[in-house]
Amino acid sequence: MKKTPFLLLIFALTLFSCSDYQKLLKSDDAELKYNKAVEYFNKGDFMRASTLFDAVATYYKGTDRSETVLNYMAKSYMGQKDYYSASEYYKTYVKTYPKGKYVVESKYMIGYCYYLDSPDARLDQSSTHKAIAAFQEFIDVYPDSEQVPQANKLLEELNNKLAYKAFLNATLYYNLGNYMGNNYESAVITAQNALKKYPSTSYREDFLILILNSKYQEAEQSVEDKRLDRYRAVIDEYYNYINEFPTGKYKKEADRILSESKKIVKD
Repeated sequence: MKKTPFLLLIFALTLFSCSDYQKLLKSDDAELKYNKAVEYFNKGDFMRASTLFDAVATYYKGTDRSETVLNYMAKSYMGQKDYYSASEYYKTYVKTYPKGKYVVESKYMIGYCYYLDSPDARLDQSSTHKAIAAFQEFIDVYPDSEQVPQANKLLEELNNKLAYKAFLNATLYYNLGNYMGNNYESAVITAQNALKKYPSTSYREDFLILILNSKYQEAEQSVEDKRLDRYRAVIDEYYNYINEFPTGKYKKEADRILSESKKIVKD
């Protein structure tokens, strides 16, 4: 029961705060709204801040403060984790103020918003592609920016995510085997295309062993007249793997495939 007065005080302050805020929204004093919006922003109340900044945006349009309001709007939505809205405000800023004081930051943040919005590799990667394009444009336009190293780091991460998505697709083909067609061949093509597109991916070894396994399974389940040629292709693929990863994590598996393939070719 001792906590009741304290809880009542908090409730009363909350009501007062809400009432005060509602009066502020109805006010015609743009300067007051702007100052309070900055105050809410600095306190981390990004929803109220964005609402107030939006309310004064038209009033300050065409003035020196307009670009500051746009920048605050974008940051307020970032604070709410609404990365799509934030990116739209950053893009509006860049379009409206191509030489503005926040333009370098805004260009970077467009990519960063898309980066934060990029989902798991198993899902649609539209945001990932947009992030890559935005970061690449940022690096091309501002090569001397101190944010370029971070942009490059995030680019590598994003490309690696796309490579992993390709690996998942190739693995799916491999697991389908000969179901309704030669899916091993599709696994090989998907993996090889991914290696061409993402040569520095951290999944490079995984792609190479998948290609080796796919070619081996294709040979194992092959018709007689193609069998020897396919096993020879497996042996060639073994050396593609082992030359890059002589002590790789799949070496034992690769050595077994080589041994079994050589027996078939010799026989």
